[in-house]
Amino acid sequence: MTRTLVTGSAGRLGRSVVTALADAGHEVIGVDTAPGTPAEAAEVLPADLTDLGEAFEVMSRFRPDAVVHLAAIATPFSRTDAFTYRVNTQLVFNVCEAASRVGTERVVVASSPTVIGYGTEGWAPSYLPIDEEHPAAPWNAYSLSKLVCEQVMATFARSSRTRFAAVRPCFVVPPEEWAGAPTQSGHTILERLDRPELASVSLFNYIDARDAADLVLTLLNRLPELPNGEVFFAGAADALAREPLAELLPRTNPATADHAAGLTGTAPAFSSAKAGRLLGWQAKRSWRTEIGAV
Repeated sequence: MTRTLVTGSAGRLGRSVVTALADAGHEVIGVDTAPGTPAEAAEVLPADLTDLGEAFEVMSRFRPDAVVHLAAIATPFSRTDAFTYRVNTQLVFNVCEAASRVGTERVVVASSPTVIGYGTEGWAPSYLPIDEEHPAAPWNAYSLSKLVCEQVMATFARSSRTRFAAVRPCFVVPPEEWAGAPTQSGHTILERLDRPELASVSLFNYIDARDAADLVLTLLNRLPELPNGEVFFAGAADALAREPLAELLPRTNPATADHAAGLTGTAPAFSSAKAGRLLGWQAKRSWRTEIGAV
């Protein structure tokens, strides 16, 4: 049985990852200072992983075969910039350092699409849909911290026998939010659909938490055969919008107008084609299937 340690196991993505791994036969160890880790976890330990000593103690106690690192300050501007940057970057370094030192075989690190730089005045995409080759241009402490997370992961991939990868999950929607619970932005999914200006900042990206968890599981299984240090977008196969982005983006994000015409039908602004090509993964769920909206 594979023992997999999940940091941030009580979070909006962490809960689905714990469940998916347990259903696949993993012995899941949850690490989170907040309550809410699913009962499928074999054990849960609250630990401050920004402390390198605690990170080493956690890894030494459980000796996991794999680690899924999701713990972070999860949204921009929810804490001070200095705190967000310090916590997110220290977390990823400590987890990668401790995991590789104790001989963990596989580590998946959560990054973010925000590394691309959308959401600030004057930003324009180099092309659409955006893929992993698109230039990164972080403009706030959160997006910068996530780009650093990727670079830390890549550094360990070059210097360690552990296999590493990073995932950039789009706007994560856990099951309860399809039913009307507030999203991480404070609005409901229906409000984001009815008021396009709410989702336009992130170019209408999203992913069901269970689909993102399935990608994490698939990636863990395939890591040994992949080049070390790969980065993957994880997004739904459509946009979180009632109108085609070719029409909607030029109205809500005028800087995208030059490239939006290439997004036909319900196509999203972010491509997960790399995950499909290298992992055989694609998202199964859509806002249309989950809330029955048309």
